[in-house]
Amino acid sequence: MAEDLSILTRTANPPDATIAYGGEPDQIADIRYGSRGSDLPLLVLIHGGFWKPEYDRAHAEAMSTALAEAGWTTLTLEYRRISGEPDVTVQDLSTAIESLPSRVDRHNGKLLLVGHSAGGHLVLWAAAKNSDAPIQGVLALAPAADLEMAHTMKLGDGAVERFLGQGPSNRQDLNPMLMPAPATVVTILHGAEDDIVPLAVAKSYCTAFAETRMVQLPDSGHFALIDPASTAWASVVSELESLSKR
Repeated sequence: MAEDLSILTRTANPPDATIAYGGEPDQIADIRYGSRGSDLPLLVLIHGGFWKPEYDRAHAEAMSTALAEAGWTTLTLEYRRISGEPDVTVQDLSTAIESLPSRVDRHNGKLLLVGHSAGGHLVLWAAAKNSDAPIQGVLALAPAADLEMAHTMKLGDGAVERFLGQGPSNRQDLNPMLMPAPATVVTILHGAEDDIVPLAVAKSYCTAFAETRMVQLPDSGHFALIDPASTAWASVVSELESLSKR
């Protein structure tokens, strides 16, 4: 199906605050406060873009705004994306998850990790790696969850090798498929018509980790999952409500 790419350039409300978690320009995060935030987990949003430096958190701002308007306090992370240096990316993710929640008001002390595409890969990695963090759940949206499969399929014009600087067989520590199961509930939402990260990639993860909840959305592509104007959006909000109540 033809993807609606308008979400990549759509403007959103500015954040309530932006805070830094390091000295590099990309070590920052935007905060938006929700009216029910104090009673809900903090949503930590990780944008996608196949780990490429040319894609930043701007395309996740409409999603962040909509979730804050629905009541959650949202923390939209930026992180370093340096091709061939994946360790700086995952280091930033771990540092942000460990250090930022205590600096954000209006949440109940728990975290929900939400990531799209490459950000879906990163939240699955983070949930497996940061087992001591108060992560209540993970919502992975069309995640690039299986790096070997994504590499073999040459997704994103060879994005996996560009990200890692080598083939994924040499960096098994960054492949969620080869890590321990996350010590929290994981839900994957995936559009059945997604040609950018095909459904088979998510199915591979679910086969490896049978406790994963998988929701397939008919007539939905890759970007519908982060688009508050799409028919898929109600499912995103519903799954977050469910994870928030656990």
